[in-house]
Amino acid sequence: MPRKQGKKIFVLDTSVILYNHSAIYSFEDNDVAIPITVLEELDHFKKGNDTKNFEAREFIRIMDKLSVDHSLQNWIPIDQPNHGRFRVVMQEQTNGVDATQIFGENSADHRILNAVISLSEEYPKNKIILVTKDINLRLKAKSLNIAAEDFKTGKIKDLESLYTGKTVIGGLTKEVIDRIYTNNFCMPEEVGIQDPIPNHYFILKNTRTSVLVFYNPVTQRIERIEKKSAYRITPRNAEQVFALHAITNPQIKLVTLQGVAGTGKTLLALAGALDQKRHFKQIYLARPVVPLSNKDIGFLPGDINSKLNPYMEPLWDNLKFIKSQFNEKDKEYKKITDAVEQEKLKITPLAYIRGRSISNVFFIVDEAQNLTPHEVKTIITRAGENTKIIFTGDIYQIDTPYLDSQSNGLSYLIDKIKHHDIYAHVRLEKGERSNLANLANQLL
Repeated sequence: MPRKQGKKIFVLDTSVILYNHSAIYSFEDNDVAIPITVLEELDHFKKGNDTKNFEAREFIRIMDKLSVDHSLQNWIPIDQPNHGRFRVVMQEQTNGVDATQIFGENSADHRILNAVISLSEEYPKNKIILVTKDINLRLKAKSLNIAAEDFKTGKIKDLESLYTGKTVIGGLTKEVIDRIYTNNFCMPEEVGIQDPIPNHYFILKNTRTSVLVFYNPVTQRIERIEKKSAYRITPRNAEQVFALHAITNPQIKLVTLQGVAGTGKTLLALAGALDQKRHFKQIYLARPVVPLSNKDIGFLPGDINSKLNPYMEPLWDNLKFIKSQFNEKDKEYKKITDAVEQEKLKITPLAYIRGRSISNVFFIVDEAQNLTPHEVKTIITRAGENTKIIFTGDIYQIDTPYLDSQSNGLSYLIDKIKHHDIYAHVRLEKGERSNLANLANQLL
């Protein structure tokens, strides 16, 4: 069936599909093309327990469902209102520019570029756009005068306006602040707060004093927060007070902590979890496994715990620091040791979380900026009764090639869920690890 002239044709790279298997539905009434090389690459990803394996399988199922009684070489309607069509591009030989010759390698990326070029030759009156999360592939495309862009669905448009979880209100009278200290609460309108966000934190100030408070969605009041310690870990600034409050507040079931290295995200989460462990059956600790030097986790010897341990050392470092606050004879020291030995405090691989129901668990997910939005959703949907989840991370420190500060799962979660009664967020801004660490964050 002939195509309507003037419409755009978006060509999807493998990276887009592994990021979001539903990407084919994201282009309104424009058409979508899938190079045959992409299907070949997806075939290599379809086996396994990682999210990328799930995404590959789901996309293959979508293709199979849509292509019933159709040839994939022809344009096939996408089964949603006001959507375009899709097809598989078989032709990777061009009449003009040949990416495999220009770049000197017959790689999958270069064959995908050739597929885009062949489409441009076939449909000269339509704008052909390569969509990929691979920055280098976008640069190669542009060097060949091919339009290329990132997959923008789910990306945060303005990071500067990303929710911080905290507001400073100044110019209050001494009488108002004194009354909050006396009563431990006030009504929002007394301090000029309109339509407060649930579990949002405030620093209320005048020229001489201040008070830390939050909006309690249950009582609908502004309530004072006292500075408290957890397992001898004492907050050193207002944001850390807020973070520990969110972590230990039983009404809050989901917490995100954002901040650069050294702001205390992981340490506070772990100390708060230990402080609350009597209310939960287990404490789970997890981090995305991001391979270095192209070495996958499978190259490491031993069982799953042995494979994970090198990636989990930052979590163990924080646990050792908490233990160092006590003598070996202290009951708290023994409680931590026993929790690890009895697997009350346990490292769990994120790769095997799909399909599970996690109940009565305090779940800490560190380095959450290396998760996709879909991975974050998968984790949260596993939560059963009496489960609390803490996501920590730095949205500017991305260790995976197909995510950035605007498209990672942590940014997405902070942006989308800020108005819910059981959620709280705190952006930690001041480094407290050491003056040396702070210097590195400021200058390097």
